[in-house]
Amino acid sequence: MSTGSQLSLLPHPEKTLEIPLKPEGQIIVGDTLEELKKFPDETFQCCVTSPPYWGLRDYGIPGQIGAEMKLEDYVTKLVQVFHEVKRTLKSDGTFWLNIGDGYTSGGRTWRDSDKKNKGRGMDYRAPTPDGLKPKDLIGVPWRVAFALQADGWYLRSELIWYKPNAQPESVKDRPTRAHEHVFLFSRNEQYFYDHEAVREKGDNGLPRNLRSVWQVNTEPYAEAHFATFPRALILPCLLAGSRQDSTVLDPFFGSGTVGLVSGALGRRFVGIELNPEYAQLARKRLCW
Repeated sequence: MSTGSQLSLLPHPEKTLEIPLKPEGQIIVGDTLEELKKFPDETFQCCVTSPPYWGLRDYGIPGQIGAEMKLEDYVTKLVQVFHEVKRTLKSDGTFWLNIGDGYTSGGRTWRDSDKKNKGRGMDYRAPTPDGLKPKDLIGVPWRVAFALQADGWYLRSELIWYKPNAQPESVKDRPTRAHEHVFLFSRNEQYFYDHEAVREKGDNGLPRNLRSVWQVNTEPYAEAHFATFPRALILPCLLAGSRQDSTVLDPFFGSGTVGLVSGALGRRFVGIELNPEYAQLARKRLCW
């Protein structure tokens, strides 16, 4: 049974998947590090997630990741969480991480809400990290990627998510940002990766290996004031990184998009979310 809604497949937008009602899975409300410790080794085939970005949002809940005053504390917390992810992944499992960058605050201690994005309003701003200057691009994605690499992950690919409908910026001294990073990690040197499932059509019309730049529009969700995963961004990660009937993990579940796509592909999922309101929003989207 399906909801009647369809999901276009990247890199084959002419193909679609039905989004099922009540996909099989579990939503856990709690601190993701503590909840992950309760799972046995090698539980999940694949992890796809997007943690809160550092210093860009105030989700208004104690213990939230992303609100640290020091950048190194943010990186350390993510390394701790993803260390548990590594333990709970199967030996041939993969981990797909979407993470955004930002600029130093330049000494500002708060930020007004944006008429187009109410979630941008913040009562705090982290100070400029040591070694950086006001207006510096921080380089958060690569700082996290290198820290995870040092913690034992195999860093296998840097993917660029190009957003054709990126939100305009008022800046006049640099280009408008229209991309984010997605990193592919693996637990071991050899791992499951279904390259046939994500082959794309080349300029000559013949199939070719999936390229590292993905053009995916952002996908707003009217009931969420925070950024949500586009479903088309998650699809190739799950097609390449998970088997039919395997279990997918998202330790920062948000509004539940990984659960939606997992259900459409016949995968089970486990989502962990700190904010009870977001977990309830995810249940509503999943028709639970």
